[in-house]
Amino acid sequence: MSRRTVPVADLFASACAGDRGALARLLSLVERGGDDAREIGRLSYPLSGQGYTVGLTGAPGAGKSTLTSATIGHLRSMGLEVAVLAIDPSSPFTGGAILGDRVRMQDHATDPGVFIRSMATRGHLGGLSLAAPEAVRLLDAIGRRWILVETVGVGQVEVEIAGKADTTVVVVNPGWGDSVQANKAGLMEIADIFVINKADRKGVEDTRRDLEQMLELSDLAHEAWRPPIIPVVAIEHKGVDVLWGEVQRHREFIEGSGELARRREFRLREELREIVARRLEQRAREITTGPRWDELQTGVIARTTDPWSAADEMLRVVGA
Repeated sequence: MSRRTVPVADLFASACAGDRGALARLLSLVERGGDDAREIGRLSYPLSGQGYTVGLTGAPGAGKSTLTSATIGHLRSMGLEVAVLAIDPSSPFTGGAILGDRVRMQDHATDPGVFIRSMATRGHLGGLSLAAPEAVRLLDAIGRRWILVETVGVGQVEVEIAGKADTTVVVVNPGWGDSVQANKAGLMEIADIFVINKADRKGVEDTRRDLEQMLELSDLAHEAWRPPIIPVVAIEHKGVDVLWGEVQRHREFIEGSGELARRREFRLREELREIVARRLEQRAREITTGPRWDELQTGVIARTTDPWSAADEMLRVVGA
C-alpha cells in the first residue's frame, strides 16, 4: 500500500508506536484541514490531556529559536522527551520550512527524543487558529509530555497561539525600548514569564525596570502569580536552567490553584466556538453562488432590495 493511501487510523497507530514519518504525515493532514484532519482530531482527543505546553513568543530577532534550542538541550539533559511546534504563519514562500536562526534547532534533529515541526497556514480555512491546537493535541496524544510552541513574531495570530499554551514565555532583549508596542501586541496579557535574552548586553536593568513598571500598571499587578523576569544568554545556555525552574514553578502553581484546569476549559470552549464559526463560514461560501445569488446581488446593486434583506433570504437556506 502506498504512503498516500495509508488510512488515517493506521498512520495514527504507527505514530503512537513511535513512527516519526507517520507523525509528520499526520501533521501535514492537520495543516491541510478537511475530513482527514477531523478524523485525526477524533482519534487524538480521547488520548490527550497529559502533555504540558510551553509557548515562546516575542519580537523577531529576540532569539526565541536560540532559546528554544537551548531549552531542548536542557530538557534532554534531564532525560525528558520534547516536541517543538514552530509557527510560521506569514510566508507563502517558506511553506513552514525552517527559517533563519531556527537552523540552530536542527542540532537536535537526529535525536529520537526530539521532534521538531515547522507549521504554516497552507490554506486551511480557519488557519493556524484551528490547526495549531489540533497539532498540539496530536503530539500530546502520541505521548509527548513536553511540547514547546515557538512563534516567529508578535502578530495577532502568533500572540493568540502562544497565549493558548499552559505556560507562556515572552522573550525580549535589552534596550527593547518600545513598551507601548509590546502592550499593543498583547504580550503583557499573555505573559506568565518574561525572559530578557542576550543579557550579556547593556541595558538589562533598564529593561527589567520597564517590565516591572508595566506589570505594576497592568491587571497582573494584583494577581496571585506575578510573572518573574529572567535574564538569559541563550546562545551560551546561561540562565536556561533558571528559566525552566520558573516554568516548573508556574506549572505547580496553576495546577495547585485550579487555574490550569480553568485555562484548558476556556481554551476548549473557544476552540469549539471557532470550529462552529469556521464551519458556518464555509457554508456561507457554498450558498453565496448560483443564479439566485446573482439575482440578489443585481437587486442590491440596482437598489431594488437592500443588503440585509438579500442576506436574510440566503440565510434561510441554512436556517439562520
